[in-house]
Amino acid sequence: MTEVEPELELLIRAMRWESDGVVSLVLEDPDGGELPGWDAGAHLDLVLPGLVRQYSLCGDPGDRHRYRIAVLLEPAGRGGSRHVHESLRPGRRVPVRGPRNRFALEPAERYLFLAGGIGITPILPMIARAEAAGADWLLAYGGRSRRTLAFLGELAWYGDRVRVVPADEQGPLDLDGLLRDLPAGTAVYSCGPEGLLSAIEERSVGWAPGTLHLERFKAKEVVPVGGDQPFELVCRSSGVTVTVSAEETAIDALEAANVFVPSACREGICGTCEVKVLDGTPDHRDSLLSPAEQEAGHTMLLCVSRARSGRLVVDA
Repeated sequence: MTEVEPELELLIRAMRWESDGVVSLVLEDPDGGELPGWDAGAHLDLVLPGLVRQYSLCGDPGDRHRYRIAVLLEPAGRGGSRHVHESLRPGRRVPVRGPRNRFALEPAERYLFLAGGIGITPILPMIARAEAAGADWLLAYGGRSRRTLAFLGELAWYGDRVRVVPADEQGPLDLDGLLRDLPAGTAVYSCGPEGLLSAIEERSVGWAPGTLHLERFKAKEVVPVGGDQPFELVCRSSGVTVTVSAEETAIDALEAANVFVPSACREGICGTCEVKVLDGTPDHRDSLLSPAEQEAGHTMLLCVSRARSGRLVVDA
């Protein structure tokens, strides 16, 4: 059995309404110690009763004594946001894992940031870093109304580099205008609802590899190429081989064999269960890896992906 990912128990120092439906939490070490470092695009796992949920860090990476996250209340969700809004309060403690980053800000000549709703959270430290580096950048931030758009006070500091687009006043983000004739060397970073991300992907056909960077809060619809066939999964590090049946996931089969692979979302969006593929061909069904990464087949997400080959060898 591989080692279980360690947890930190952090103190909720403060909570604050950032907009209608969005509350931020400031987390600190109870003894005032330094926290693990992170960079723009990273997220934390909040370990809630019976749930693990991922929330982007939206504070200052240079502040090693506190983390900040923000949570949108989703009444029709799976319970994580309701627990945060209804049960967590300043002074309480909450276990966390991470930070972890699969949405890192890569060097570029210029940046275009596109945020929808709560998707502003990973973008906040990105624009701060781009600004500090003197980079050329623009943020277009859309949502239902100004009342639902979080952190507008902080964003006002950047002046006309930020375009706030409330749908009830201006309609949706003008993606055609923003993405048409994109200057060479521009990196596009976006986070938000699936409709926004899918629309950007449709317009990105023909872009140079590495131009588009997306982070999803929910899994996109993935249509498998083939059916769910059983396959042999060989874990090189732990020396365990399991047969993954058509009715179970690779994670389930490994856990039944007492092989622990860190996991959180179980939807193929957070990257916690990503492992190296040493031999065989994965059947990628995640919403995280880029098309180029999936084509290369060097890694896979065990929570949703399967195998196109009858045998798959991974570093687990």
